[in-house]
Amino acid sequence: MRWPRFVVFILVITTLQASIILDWFAVTNLNIKPDLLLVVVVFLAVRCRSYDAIIISFVAGLASDLIGPPIGPHIISFGILGSILAHIRGLVIINSAFHQVIAIFLTGLLAESLSRFLASLAGQPMTANTAGIIFGTALYSAVIWLFLGWLFTASFRWISIKRHPIRTIHR
Repeated sequence: MRWPRFVVFILVITTLQASIILDWFAVTNLNIKPDLLLVVVVFLAVRCRSYDAIIISFVAGLASDLIGPPIGPHIISFGILGSILAHIRGLVIINSAFHQVIAIFLTGLLAESLSRFLASLAGQPMTANTAGIIFGTALYSAVIWLFLGWLFTASFRWISIKRHPIRTIHR
């Protein structure tokens, strides 16, 4: 992997995530937007070496926390879930678009739930619509993969991510 290109890619995605451009695509009165950094974490966690995937997950979590307060919950949730995805890819093969959509949706549910919980421990108030926002963000992030997956795949080729061979457990 070319790390300088990865840094540029994460900066572009983070800027896009924080910009008004995604506000144009927000749905409902809850302002639900896709989490592009979540898509990056899931896709790279199943494609890269485990060591690289763990670093990528923590960096994407940091970038997500820099967008909005508090600092810390997304670092922890993206780091933990990205590490788990990187280590279970030998048990569960996530190659097809359908499996990737399911992985993004489930990881989105878990990551946002965990980060909201951690934020509440830090004193951030929970809103009445927290469950709807979590579900909507995870669903929107998964659906956006169907439309922008080709763009992410091309970007990952630019960063020189080579598909890491999957080791399966034989009995």
